[in-house]
Amino acid sequence: MDITVIGGGNMGGALVKGWYKSNLDATITVVDKVADKQAALKESCPDIILTDDGAGAVAKSDVVVIVVKPWQVKEVIDSVGDSFREDTILISIAAGVKLEQLDEMLDGYEKPRMFYVIPNIAAEFGQSMSFISPAPGVEDGTIAKVKELFQFVGGALICDEKTTHAGMLMASCGLAYIMRILRAQTQAGIEMGFYAKDALNIAMQTMEGAVALLQGTGEHPEQAIDRVSTPGGYTIKGLNEMDHSGLSSAIINTFKTGF
Repeated sequence: MDITVIGGGNMGGALVKGWYKSNLDATITVVDKVADKQAALKESCPDIILTDDGAGAVAKSDVVVIVVKPWQVKEVIDSVGDSFREDTILISIAAGVKLEQLDEMLDGYEKPRMFYVIPNIAAEFGQSMSFISPAPGVEDGTIAKVKELFQFVGGALICDEKTTHAGMLMASCGLAYIMRILRAQTQAGIEMGFYAKDALNIAMQTMEGAVALLQGTGEHPEQAIDRVSTPGGYTIKGLNEMDHSGLSSAIINTFKTGF
């Protein structure tokens, strides 16, 4: 498989590094005009191909991933549009640029098989959660191929565009929200006597443990909570304090921001 990634910034770079570290059998070409970004990616992924010839890279690629700012997508399409084929898989990771808009930008060019995908920067470590919305008419085999591609860098879910937006709030913005929770737990640990580095490691390990417990047992979070909440114990007192402070409502409203 030949993959061209147009845009080597935070998200594009995370995908390239994640695919490079995985067992994905692919030749990866990165198109970016910023020399510093190219140098950083080449250092991390020595076997990738770097170029500023976007049209040439697209012409030989099976999959083209556009990872630029939303207002730059039209410029990218116009610079490489003549190189698209009917069997090219085009993946846009420009948040908010809908498939209908992408289709309009492609007027006058051979139209590829289009997808709108929202991953997150944890892709670099194989821990992204990616939301994949195919354009109408894209066949099941191609959809399965794109889903498999993003499963090399984490979890992947096929959904419609509205749900993709909700997924961005949950899993892309959600990374920052979860990190803020980790920060708060770390600050509590420091106040109770741990050094900052130790407190952060404890908080991260606790979060990993909670996730592993739920994944390993298949339990609903409340079932697992009941198992660690001793009557009259510290856990239930802390949980009740969370409820008194409105933590659940605050978290729900935070994730729904922008929906």
